[in-house]
Amino acid sequence: MRSRGYPILPPTTESTIILRGGVEVEHPLELALEFLEAYSGSEAHDSSRPASFDERDLRLANRGGARISAAEIAAILERRGEIERALRRVRTDASLADATSSLPWIPLTRLFGAFADIRGIGFSKMTKALHRKRPALIPMLDSVVQAYLARDDPGTGSSGSFGERATALVRSYKRDLDRNRSGLREIQQELASREYRLTEVRILDLLIWSVSAAGS
Repeated sequence: MRSRGYPILPPTTESTIILRGGVEVEHPLELALEFLEAYSGSEAHDSSRPASFDERDLRLANRGGARISAAEIAAILERRGEIERALRRVRTDASLADATSSLPWIPLTRLFGAFADIRGIGFSKMTKALHRKRPALIPMLDSVVQAYLARDDPGTGSSGSFGERATALVRSYKRDLDRNRSGLREIQQELASREYRLTEVRILDLLIWSVSAAGS
């Protein structure tokens, strides 16, 4: 798949990314750069407060399109203590590219569970707020990415608690990341050379979103 309007980069910088359904993203670096040129302002994050969670994080998520209302912000902040306790149990250096057995699945499920039953808050708004706290571990599970993951993975169904269902989506996401790890790492390095500091998780997220949105 080729994106439009961005110069084709030399073949030496290209890596094909394979998405579900046999979809090949033949020029992912080009596609990523096109996305970042359009939405670079939404990628900002503050890595100086990895164990805290407050209104600044929710406002930053809104800059990235989370659309968390004032009432929802207030409701989330009532859980601030619970969220921060859970967040501190998720290693700051945890990466979804790590071995499955080494990932903090139980603390992650508890962190997601801290957002359960908050009116108006689903996986999309929650992960857009949490991604910046653990950018190498937590993908942004908006409706487009959720639909992509659910198409052929029964493990992302409706059974289990809120936290368990969110973690099932992240586990499913990891399978795509593992399949494309070397290609994503090359793209990450190329983006870094252009002053874009993105994790492999975020790169895959924007590629899934861009390809899915283009096909809709």
